[in-house]
Amino acid sequence: MTAAPTVLDGLDDVRAAVGRDLGTTAWIEVTVRSVELFTRATSAEGPRDGGIPVVPPEMVLALTNLFLPQLVVVEGVSAGVNYGTEQVRYGAALPVASRVRARAELTAADEVPGGVQTTIRITVEAEGTAEAVCVVDSLSRWLA
Repeated sequence: MTAAPTVLDGLDDVRAAVGRDLGTTAWIEVTVRSVELFTRATSAEGPRDGGIPVVPPEMVLALTNLFLPQLVVVEGVSAGVNYGTEQVRYGAALPVASRVRARAELTAADEVPGGVQTTIRITVEAEGTAEAVCVVDSLSRWLA
């Protein structure tokens, strides 16, 4: 478990961190209640895997926004903006009440007007499974 997020100080630090492992979050349980609230709010329905209810893929993707600030903090910038995603790949189905965590790597830092756009690969893992549940190339913009 990462004791604290990786802290990057300014845009030069962000650029220099390409290829860097940003750590791993603590495990969290995806509870029945959280899945119920998510499906009620979004109308997303989780499929069933052999009769076992599984977490909707959209919820797994949404969890990456919970995990990202636990993995990296950028200081010395005027703003940080979630810019969306590039590739999103789903792997193993996630049964409800599973424990998950994320690990991340900063894979790219590209110049954009006023700052830097990063690609951070976030891998969501389920306890007890070898295959990733979801791998997301998350885009963020950090402005000077």
